[in-house]
Amino acid sequence: MIFVGDGALLRRAVAHAAARGHRVDLVCSADPLDAAAAGPATPHLVPAPDINAHATVLAAACTDGIVWSVNNRQIFRTPLLSLGLRIVNVHNGLLPQHRGLPSAAIAFALLHGDTEYGATVHEVDAGIDTGPVLAEQRFPVGPEDRFHQVMLRGVRACQTLFEQTLPAVADGTLPARPPSARAAAPSAYYGSRILARLADHRHHPAFARATDLGPFAAHAPELARALDPAHGGQP
Repeated sequence: MIFVGDGALLRRAVAHAAARGHRVDLVCSADPLDAAAAGPATPHLVPAPDINAHATVLAAACTDGIVWSVNNRQIFRTPLLSLGLRIVNVHNGLLPQHRGLPSAAIAFALLHGDTEYGATVHEVDAGIDTGPVLAEQRFPVGPEDRFHQVMLRGVRACQTLFEQTLPAVADGTLPARPPSARAAAPSAYYGSRILARLADHRHHPAFARATDLGPFAAHAPELARALDPAHGGQP
C-alpha cells in the first residue's frame, strides 16, 4: 500500500501499518522521515507540486492496489483516478456536511452551532470529499468547546478510525455504507472562498471560540491568515 499526506498523523499511520505487517510500498510526503517510520528502506517520494504528475510511479510501486490519503491537502485527479487503484481518504470531519478544509469546517461548525463532529474514511472519486463513505466516528460538540479542542478530537478520531478500518480495507471486506437517514445531512464545502468571509462573523457570539486556534495556529495557516488583519481577511 501507498501513503500520501504529511505530518504526525501520516507518520503514525505509516508506522501502525508497518507494525501490523502490511507492506508499505511508498510514502509520498514532504519529509523523508515519514517513510522511515515503516523502516529504513521504505521508498519515499516528494509529491510536489502535484501528486497526479507521479501517477506512473504510484502505479508501478503499489503491490496491493491501495492508496491511503492521510492529512493530505492534494487533490487526486486523472490520470491517478483512472489507474484502478483504490484510493481511501481519512478526513477530519463528517461527510458530506464537513467537506473541504478541516480548519474551515471546524470554524463554521462552531459558528453554526453543530452539536456533532467527527472523522470519516471514504473512497476518493473525482469530487472533493464526495466519494462513498466507508466508516465514520462521531463525537459530541458542547456549547463551550473551542476550535483547538474540536480539532484535537478530530485528529484523534482520524487516527482511531484509520487503525480500525485498516484490516478491512487491506483485505477488501469494507464496503461503502448504505444510505441512511443520518448520513443524509446536507452537503457543504468549506474552502478558501468561505474563509475569506470568516471575518464577517466577528460579531457572532461563538466567533471567539470558533477561532481559538491554540496550538493549531501553525497547522491551519489558511485560517490564521484569514484572521490576520494584515492579510485583509484573505486566506
